[in-house]
Amino acid sequence: MLDVLIKGGPVMIFIALCAVAATVIVIERLLYFRSVRKEYNSLVPSLTDLLKRGKFSEAAVLCENAASPLAKMVKAGLDFADRGEQSVRDAVSHASQREMPRLERYISALGTIANISTLLGLLGTVTGNIRAFGVLAASGAMGNPALLAGAIAEALITTAAGLIVSIPATIFYNFFVSRSNRIIVDTESSVGDMILLMVPPKGEESRAV
Repeated sequence: MLDVLIKGGPVMIFIALCAVAATVIVIERLLYFRSVRKEYNSLVPSLTDLLKRGKFSEAAVLCENAASPLAKMVKAGLDFADRGEQSVRDAVSHASQREMPRLERYISALGTIANISTLLGLLGTVTGNIRAFGVLAASGAMGNPALLAGAIAEALITTAAGLIVSIPATIFYNFFVSRSNRIIVDTESSVGDMILLMVPPKGEESRAV
């Protein structure tokens, strides 16, 4: 592996850094989305049951002990449950603006890495070809075979390395974008249903007055 990095030239250092950064982001996002989905699947039925029975304080405690965007949004709504539906919706909306970006964190960076890796591979191809032509110019028509082979190897290795980093990064980028959008839709839908359980219907509210 070290021999390949050396043959690839200086550009390989930056491609390797991109590979490390992409790997860290992919692992972190996979673990995060897994925890969010797992918590979502357990919270929705529990919170729905508590809210239907009017146990708002227990629902608030359950939300405080959870870290998912769903829990934070529901907790924000519960804090304003006694101020009417509009106040609850405003509180949930503000919480959503704070929490939802966490789902998209690092995803744009992964997309940037995918693009940069391809460009770095292309840059390595150009620098390798420049070296190859330099060898030909300095050594005559055939050039020094060893030096020429090294220059061509640099061009091919960096191209391959850039694609090896870029292709998986692009795949995971699209996967994470799709996953985050799905979680956002599911979360907003579930929270919307729970808001109706936090405040009494207008007919019941007027009768209570």
